[in-house]
Amino acid sequence: MRVWLSHHSYALVLALKRLVGAPIGSLLSIVVMGIAFSLPAGIYMLLENLQAFSGQVSGAPQLSLFLKLDANNEVVAQIESRLREHPRVASFEFISRDSALAQLKQDSGLGDIADSLEQNPLPDAFVINAGTLSPEALEELRAELQTLPGIEHAQLDSAWAKRLDALLKLSRLAVLILAGLLSFALVAVIFNTIRLQILTKRDEIEVSKLIGATNGFIRRPFLYFGAIQGMAGGAAAWFIISLGIHLIDDELAELMRLYEVNLRLYHLSPEDSLSLLLFSACLGWVGAWLSVANHLRKTEPR
Repeated sequence: MRVWLSHHSYALVLALKRLVGAPIGSLLSIVVMGIAFSLPAGIYMLLENLQAFSGQVSGAPQLSLFLKLDANNEVVAQIESRLREHPRVASFEFISRDSALAQLKQDSGLGDIADSLEQNPLPDAFVINAGTLSPEALEELRAELQTLPGIEHAQLDSAWAKRLDALLKLSRLAVLILAGLLSFALVAVIFNTIRLQILTKRDEIEVSKLIGATNGFIRRPFLYFGAIQGMAGGAAAWFIISLGIHLIDDELAELMRLYEVNLRLYHLSPEDSLSLLLFSACLGWVGAWLSVANHLRKTEPR
């Protein structure tokens, strides 16, 4: 165990020396990786904020049941009884046609036009707060209530939320594709970086092999170098995202305040931040491993 720890400690120190020994090249590589990582991670963060915002705005899913114009009090009582016993209905409110017309006059400012109507064109309605958030269950509830006697039309008021949810799912898929493409590019960057290091250390590697060094011993510092550089790129991406949030959050909040909407941007959660660092370190490790494995087969002692 002590020998294993000493080998890894030696490899880690050697990797750090190589990283510090070429500060400009290392810094440029870290900045490039940080910018590349910040693109999918930043879009993911914006999608998470958008989903949280849509959840605040949409609130509890609602259904509106519009009764037929000739529905009488008996029909209203029957529907009310069915809704009170339904397991998927959390609560409901009955809005009479007279109340609806009075509210329309007050909100729209079209009181003179409404007064000139010979009869009230608005139906009685029930506004229902559903006890489920599942889009499929909401659609089943809407279809079921549509068949009740005296119902002219059942409308799912959170249909826009379903469209937004579908758009968010599509956007997440696009982020995954973008992250995959950029990850491949970053592995290629690490591959070439390690390749250049191997070429500069070729004589040292050959001498190490001559005195009995194993491929694992030779490979280990390069793997640490790739992992450290990858993790540093992930940390740079985290800093870029933090800086972006700091720059636009106040301005965005001021803009949303004009629309009477409370919107603040949230940073990546601790779990997402840790995932970003670990994923970037793994990409660096993979790129380094591929490069070393490819070149060790070609580097034979003379």
